[in-house]
Amino acid sequence: MKNIPLLDLQAQLATIRGEVLTAVEKVLDSGQYIMGPEVKAFEEEVANYVGVKHAVGVGNGTDALLLALDAAGIGAGDEVITTPFTFFATSEVVSRLGATPVFVDIDPKTYNIDVDQIKAKINEKTKAIIPVHIFGQPANMDEIMELAEKHNLFVLEDAAQAMGSEYKGRKIGSLGHAATYSFFPTKNLGGYGDGGMVVTNDDELASKIRILRVHGSNPKYYHSVLGYNSRLDAIQAAILRIKLRHLDDWNNARRQKAALYNELLKDTPLVTPYAAEDRKHIYHLYIVQAEDRDDLMAYLKEKGISTGVYYPVPLHRQKVYESLGYGEGSIPNAEYMAKRTFALPLYAELSDETIHAIVDTIKTYYNK
Repeated sequence: MKNIPLLDLQAQLATIRGEVLTAVEKVLDSGQYIMGPEVKAFEEEVANYVGVKHAVGVGNGTDALLLALDAAGIGAGDEVITTPFTFFATSEVVSRLGATPVFVDIDPKTYNIDVDQIKAKINEKTKAIIPVHIFGQPANMDEIMELAEKHNLFVLEDAAQAMGSEYKGRKIGSLGHAATYSFFPTKNLGGYGDGGMVVTNDDELASKIRILRVHGSNPKYYHSVLGYNSRLDAIQAAILRIKLRHLDDWNNARRQKAALYNELLKDTPLVTPYAAEDRKHIYHLYIVQAEDRDDLMAYLKEKGISTGVYYPVPLHRQKVYESLGYGEGSIPNAEYMAKRTFALPLYAELSDETIHAIVDTIKTYYNK
């Protein structure tokens, strides 16, 4: 068996190479490489796709979170409730603004934040909730928004892994007060470099983010606030415009391949992903659970099959957050899943034949 990567970006590029090269050449010939018409057009297309009034391109997904929280007024003394079962950027930006992340356990079926546990963490210092639509599956947004309205909290959807997913027929990104995307190359909508975006229906928030991304200036050279240097460059915007046209097809292909995995793996000890009926899971990652995860991953590696762990250390157990006092066992579901979960190869171009071969290798491991 030839080596099977977790993700094959070259396979995707092969399907759109001509479109991408034409778009890049257009930007090179224009002489406008930072912001400009390609970025503006991409922002408009994303806003239309998501179903919101504003989309603001920034340098990366982490900056998108940071600028959105900053624009919402989150700062020293505030608390922000979020999940520990996610990439570090989600809580990092809270800490960078001087606020404190408050971690809540996850639903063991969806891996998303457990809404029932959010309620107990809300106090007079709580200013925001950041639900993460982890692995491409939407969180329980109706319940989260009800809590937010009751307690006057800002809700920022971390949709870095969920571009194109849906919750009860609405695109993720249109449900909270704002949402953020990452266009890191491995994302379902990924550039050939870095990039990010904030989307919102809030005119004032969008205006503040547009000012913050250019050093707090409005107009140029006139600085009303301290800002950042975080701009989406034109080449990435041009590439992402091409890819956005294909996103739904790619996401549908991921869903079909996930369904094939689910069917083929149902008689193995692995726990396959759960997908709620009222939402569209886009499988940014195909995550399974195994009691003997590390041994199985080592066996698959030996057979040329790449896998990955997301995430081995929950955020509340990271060294940088020792001072917050979360002891071992304090957030049990996240800790349990950090030891059991891993990703199998999944991308739109992955062949059914290859999925069969991967599953056959897994069955061989369990039958040996």
